[in-house]
Amino acid sequence: MTAVGIDAIEIWTGKLQLDLPGTFAPAKGEDPEKYTKGLGLETSSFPDAYEDIVTMGANAAKRLMDRKGLDPQDIGRIDVATESAFDNSKPVSTYIAGCLEQVYDGDFHHANKGERKFACVAGTQSIDDAYNWIKAGRNRGRAALVIATDTALYARGDPGEATQGAGAVAMLITEEPSVVELSTEQGYGSADETDFLKPNQQFPSVDGKRSMQVYLARMREALTDFESVAWDTHPSDFAYIPFHTPFPGMVRKAGLLGYRHMIRDTEIEDALEGRIGRQPREEDFEDWESYEEAIRAYMDELKETEEYRSWYADAIDPTLNIARRVGNWYTGSVHVARASALRHAADNDVDLAGQKLLVASYGSGAQAEIHAETVAEGWDEEVGALTIDEQLERRYDLSYDEYEQVHDRHNHDMDVELEEFTQPEGEFVFTGWGRMSERKYDYVE
Repeated sequence: MTAVGIDAIEIWTGKLQLDLPGTFAPAKGEDPEKYTKGLGLETSSFPDAYEDIVTMGANAAKRLMDRKGLDPQDIGRIDVATESAFDNSKPVSTYIAGCLEQVYDGDFHHANKGERKFACVAGTQSIDDAYNWIKAGRNRGRAALVIATDTALYARGDPGEATQGAGAVAMLITEEPSVVELSTEQGYGSADETDFLKPNQQFPSVDGKRSMQVYLARMREALTDFESVAWDTHPSDFAYIPFHTPFPGMVRKAGLLGYRHMIRDTEIEDALEGRIGRQPREEDFEDWESYEEAIRAYMDELKETEEYRSWYADAIDPTLNIARRVGNWYTGSVHVARASALRHAADNDVDLAGQKLLVASYGSGAQAEIHAETVAEGWDEEVGALTIDEQLERRYDLSYDEYEQVHDRHNHDMDVELEEFTQPEGEFVFTGWGRMSERKYDYVE
C-alpha cells in the first residue's frame, strides 16, 4: 500500500515582531506575566508594509520548491487554507501561482487550485484533500502543494489582541514522503457553534470562554472517534502530540484532558490510584453537575503528578517552542506545532524514524480532526533545512506606536500608507492594486 504524507515543510514568518511583556504589557498597563505565564506567549509576528498572505505563502512555497528542485510541472494541485482572504471569488492560490510563475520556467496551468475555509482546521483539510487525490490515483505522479497562510489580527482592545500573529507554512504532499506518513484513520468532532466567527468582517467576534469549552469538547469527540477506527490510545504511543495552538495556555488544558482520557483503565491510572484516586465515572453520580465537579477536582490533582508533568514536558511542551514567539497563525498553527516538535527532536538528536505523532487540529465553528503520523526516514534532513530561527532573530522589533501603524496598514477598512521597516531581498512583495482592485505582486531580487 502506497505511503502518502508530508515530504517537505517550509515556514515564512512576518518580518516584524511585537514584544508582549516588554512593549505590549506596559502600553496596556498590565502585568507582563499575564502574557508569558498566562497565555504562554513572548512575541508576536506581524507582516511588514509589503507583506500579506500571498507574499508569505508564495515565499514559503518558493523556498520549498527551490530546496526540492521542483518546477511547476511537478505540482498537480495548489491548495491554500486561510481565514484571512480578501476576495470572495478569486482564490489566494491563483495569486500565489502567479507569483511563482514570475520566477520559474513553465506554468501551473494544468494544476488544480483552490482555497479552503473552515477556520483554523482548513490547513489539515487541505492535506486531507491532497492525500485523497493521490490515493485515488489522480495525481499523474505529481505532488500537491498545500499552503496555510494567515494574518491573524483582532480589533485593537479585543481580549484576543495579544494572540495575534502572521505567517505561512508550505507543505509538499507526495507518495513515499520524507517527513511523515499520514494515517488512513481519522477522528472528527464537529458541531454547529458560534464560538468564533467573522460574518463579512475582517476581525473576529469571539466568545472567549465558550471558545475554550468548544475547543475541548470537539477535541474529546475527535479522539474518541479516532479510537473507534484506530486503537485505544496510550500516552506512550506518541513521541509528540501537536495541537492547534491559539496560544500555549490553551494547549495546557487540552493536553491535560487528553492525558486523562488516555490513561483511563490503564496501568498509569492504577499507579496513581493510591495518591489521587481513580477517575470519577459518570455512572457513579446522580447528576451531571456533581460528576463535573468531581472531574475538575481529579484533574487539578492529576496535573500536579510527576507522571503527567513528565509526559507533558516530553510530548507537548516541545510543540509550543515556535508558537511562543510568533502567536496564532490560524490555519498554520497546528503545522507550526508539528514543525516545532520535529525541530526539537532534531536539535536533541532524537531518533524519531518510525515513531508516531498524534496531530490534533481544530477550527472554530466548530470541528476538530485527529489523525496519526509516522515519522519517515530522512525526516531530520528535511527539518534541518528550516530557517525559522534565523527568520525570528532578524525580525524588526516594533514600538507600540509602530505596532498601531502596522495594525492600521493591514486593516482592510483603512487605507494607510506605511514605510517598510525592513528591506525585501529575494522574495515576493505586494506592490499595489490593479484596475479591477486586484492585488499586484513582484519578485524582488
